[in-house]
Amino acid sequence: MPGVLTAGQAAATVAGILAVQREDGAIPWFRGHHLDPWDHVEAAMALDTAGEHDAAERAYLWLARHQLADGSWYAAYADGDPLDVADRGRETNFVAYIAVGVWHHYLATGDDTFLDRMWPVVCAAVEFVLRLQQPGGQIGWRRDDDGTPTADALLTGSSSVHHALRCALAVAEQREEPQPDWELAAGALRHAIRHHPERFLDKGRYSMDWYYPVLGGALTGTEAKARIEEGWERFVVPGLGVRCVVPNPWVTGGESAELALALWVMGESDRALEVLQAIQHLRDPETGLYWTGYVFDDDAIWPRELTTWTAGSLLLAVAALGGHEATCAVFGGDHLPRGLAPDCCTPV
Repeated sequence: MPGVLTAGQAAATVAGILAVQREDGAIPWFRGHHLDPWDHVEAAMALDTAGEHDAAERAYLWLARHQLADGSWYAAYADGDPLDVADRGRETNFVAYIAVGVWHHYLATGDDTFLDRMWPVVCAAVEFVLRLQQPGGQIGWRRDDDGTPTADALLTGSSSVHHALRCALAVAEQREEPQPDWELAAGALRHAIRHHPERFLDKGRYSMDWYYPVLGGALTGTEAKARIEEGWERFVVPGLGVRCVVPNPWVTGGESAELALALWVMGESDRALEVLQAIQHLRDPETGLYWTGYVFDDDAIWPRELTTWTAGSLLLAVAALGGHEATCAVFGGDHLPRGLAPDCCTPV
């Protein structure tokens, strides 16, 4: 992809992720740091875009082996060690994302045996998440280790859950096992995201809250375009990438790659390509991985960490722009079920 990656550089980035993956399939942020389930799945999806299907499957089977009795996973495992839990909370968007990864892997491989193995895992994860859905449709963001649920909802997290519910419904459809409760939940969640910003905590300083309703498929068409245009000047630093938080002079690779993916979803591939080109200053040529962020006022890489999920998000954006079929299907969303509207039970 001109100005982004050569074939050799892409292979080096994939090799960088594989070098971090543990023998048991776990993919921490980097060796010695923690694994969280969302970023673990993001990295596994990136491996599938490169044809590393066995390694991706090992990542998903790690989740299957270590799923908790309530269908969740802990928020963080030190260096991917399932016996060394660093955060015993359970975050709903982390748990839900398994459905996106499983559907992506199935589309990339056509492996029915894998889908059969992971179906109960996806079901249990979705049911955990929906137990925290609030009457207004939004998803409470966390359950503490003592079982206490958090009713407060995050727009970014709920938008990611919306995407995951649609992928879970696609899995259910493939298996011919209808899930009408999931359809209603997805419709109610989409309605909340589109029409009730007051139901979510105010995190408007964060770029993820800006683009995630588009990336998660809740906002489409003119609504999506209007939202992206409204925040462009605030969040995009020309030639450098996307701010994580305004007004901080800090651009981050993960947010930039995700914005590029959201732009591709909207049909704006040229702008998406420009964003991906802008963050190549974060690439480490020795490992093929990407630094998390850059403080441009100080001309400083910060933090000094090369994360698998930053590399993973970039590879997924490149895969979408390059026409990788499974990635286009999962993020393009044209054939994903949309759920049912909460008021009239018609497709939304």
